[in-house]
Amino acid sequence: MKIGYKIWLDNHGKAFGEGPYALLKRVLETSSLHRAARQMGMSYSKAWRLLHTVEKRLGVLLLERKIGGSSGGGSKLTVEARDLVIRYERFRRDAERSLEEIYQRHFGSTSGELWK
Repeated sequence: MKIGYKIWLDNHGKAFGEGPYALLKRVLETSSLHRAARQMGMSYSKAWRLLHTVEKRLGVLLLERKIGGSSGGGSKLTVEARDLVIRYERFRRDAERSLEEIYQRHFGSTSGELWK
């Protein structure tokens, strides 16, 4: 048996969680919202709408977009988005450790004896 959970930030609706986090991480790696969305099996329009919703709910811009041209377009994370990604990673790691500790306190010592 193991613990399962989902964590997200809420601000008048789900504002930021695993989906937007993964998308921003891929934009960071690829410098492209289009490529990041494709890697996740998501349409560009869905990815754009998702990040637009997050931006509205958090009140910050997440991407700096460069329109295509001879050198091509692209996207990069704003300073606020990079900060959000770093903080979310730390928050998620701390939450995971805390939840695992709580789980062990309540269920770990029984290991298999729970239903006997």
